[in-house]
Amino acid sequence: MKIAIHNSPSGFHPRWISYCEENNIPWKKVNCYENDIIDQLSDCSALMWHFSHISPKDILIAKQLLFSLEQSGISVFPNFNTAWHFDDKVGQKYLLESIGAPLPNTYVFFSRQEAKSWAINTNFPKVFKLRNGAGSSNVKIVNRKSIALKLIKKAFRRGIKPFNAWAKLKERWRKFLIGKSNFGDVIKGVIRLVYSNKYIQTTGREKGYIYFQDYIPNNDHDIRVIVIGDKAFAIKRLVRKNDFRASGSGYVHYEKKNFRESTIELAFNMASKLNSQCIAFDFINDKEEPKVVEISFGFIKEVYDPCTGFWDRQLRWHDGSFNPYGWMVDMMTR
Repeated sequence: MKIAIHNSPSGFHPRWISYCEENNIPWKKVNCYENDIIDQLSDCSALMWHFSHISPKDILIAKQLLFSLEQSGISVFPNFNTAWHFDDKVGQKYLLESIGAPLPNTYVFFSRQEAKSWAINTNFPKVFKLRNGAGSSNVKIVNRKSIALKLIKKAFRRGIKPFNAWAKLKERWRKFLIGKSNFGDVIKGVIRLVYSNKYIQTTGREKGYIYFQDYIPNNDHDIRVIVIGDKAFAIKRLVRKNDFRASGSGYVHYEKKNFRESTIELAFNMASKLNSQCIAFDFINDKEEPKVVEISFGFIKEVYDPCTGFWDRQLRWHDGSFNPYGWMVDMMTR
């Protein structure tokens, strides 16, 4: 039986295909957007699809198709336990709390009055986040009660756009200046000031809830640990200049000396509790204690190519290059 791969230029798909061809693993290209996708899978035992949180088509159908197939007995990547919470920080809050994960105090309100009462009586700063967004988008620090109250009012009335074109343009320009992007990306950002993208047209505004997290000061970096099965690897991301956000900054360290073994062990333990195929944990330090701020099944593959090695479940370090995308394929062949 074959592995079906939804092929697209981005995501993990090219690496999966290369691994299958190099190791003589039968595979076929399928189009998960087509009406006859179930028929296309008739001679396949598994489906792999690295879907995107910002693709309108993927938002509409990816989880529904993957989880339906899993229900029928077909192996899928990502499966339900791996992906149901993808790009949903509200869902992640309850999931992480349910397994006793260490995370900053997180507050989600579905009532404007309850949110206002909390904001009037709490201390600041706090971190505001929308339910969706990656690379530190839709995340900002709230230093004053008045700002929090304005956000609450907006969230429960008109709603908040999940895509801030001006903030995105500034981020594209910052990455261009440090050599992490090209001028074409800047031009795309300028165009987005005038024309909204299909993602916004599909998702609409975020409304009816508000999300805050305690701000943990004095962090100049975060640690991302990715656990795939019984293996893990990690990167250290420095925060942006004059900012508190590390995700998507473009400043990355890879050497093993940057990572505590206790943090890697914690990631393994949480991944086991979540029964996840592949999961990335973003950690910041609260004094000496690591706290999880977000989780995700997907990541930008090129960022991790320079990793210098990985850990196994016994926390033994394996020096040198490795192929995590092959690990994902191997899961489908067992």
